[in-house]
Amino acid sequence: MQNAIGELKIFTGNASQELAKSIVDKLRNKADYANMKLGNSKAQVFGDTECDIRIDETVRGMDIFVVQSIAPSATRSSNDYLMELLIMIDALRRSSAGRITAVVPYLGYARQDRRDRSHAPISAKLVADMITSAGANRILSMDLHSPQVQGFFNIPFDHLSAVYTFVNYYNSKGYNLKDQFAVVSPDFGSVSRCSIFAEKLNIPLSIIEKRRNNATGEPYVANFIGDVRGRNVILLDDVIASGGSLREVTARLKKEGAQDIYACVTHPMLTGNAMEEVENSPIKEFIVLDTIAIPPEKRHKKILRLSVAQLFADAIDGIHSHRSIGKYAHDSIPELLQG
Repeated sequence: MQNAIGELKIFTGNASQELAKSIVDKLRNKADYANMKLGNSKAQVFGDTECDIRIDETVRGMDIFVVQSIAPSATRSSNDYLMELLIMIDALRRSSAGRITAVVPYLGYARQDRRDRSHAPISAKLVADMITSAGANRILSMDLHSPQVQGFFNIPFDHLSAVYTFVNYYNSKGYNLKDQFAVVSPDFGSVSRCSIFAEKLNIPLSIIEKRRNNATGEPYVANFIGDVRGRNVILLDDVIASGGSLREVTARLKKEGAQDIYACVTHPMLTGNAMEEVENSPIKEFIVLDTIAIPPEKRHKKILRLSVAQLFADAIDGIHSHRSIGKYAHDSIPELLQG
């Protein structure tokens, strides 16, 4: 086994404070990291809205992991958190860190992965270049909307899947899934993860073909493939933003004869009218992960949060120790968060 690069240290910006602290807590349960603390740093904003990063401890020669999702909060934009990440990586590189891994549980701009109209940018590629140019040596993320975005990076990319976290959750509940449930992919982009989910739980798979109105951009259901009559349905998706797509999908599922509807969503962005959509949706339970922080005012009674801190802690340990990390997603035991 190769020798690890210096001591492992974890830093975070303002977007993922809660998750970063939980990851450190999980790592402290391992003998090698019993005395680990979250890196001493500060990300602040000047009066002119420019970002400033302070690294208040030595990082020379060390193996550094920077935890920061690129998603909006109540007070800051995705762009703000992207700049925090870039400037923190630059500060660490200029401070002679041995290796820098960007841990980006939700990679903002990853949905802008192709030119879908004339003169369109490929913003995901630009963000990949920015993270690399800032000084990141590798990246760790989860459930990209388009897995091919990994190829936009010219550095090693470790991609974690949330499918097994959801599978393990349902297995732990002891439900009689085989005869009562079906999984539905809300679009063709989610078919691969939904297929794994359906296979592991031994339940049928249905697929929705979703399109967008060329004039308004609003989503609508074009076709439905499968049979959900008389069955409870589990929707499996990578992100919930405004919730408009789920509204259209659930309406079609009810028309197709579905009974109770549940949703498993990796990244709870919850923008715009999302909370109104959650409140009014026929979906009984939204199971989401803590890749994006949810403020207390958006912790609706329908939303059940599971933590991926253990999964990321195991992956970080594996990367630091030069071990394969593929098995960790399969073994991940979901931890229910309060609120």
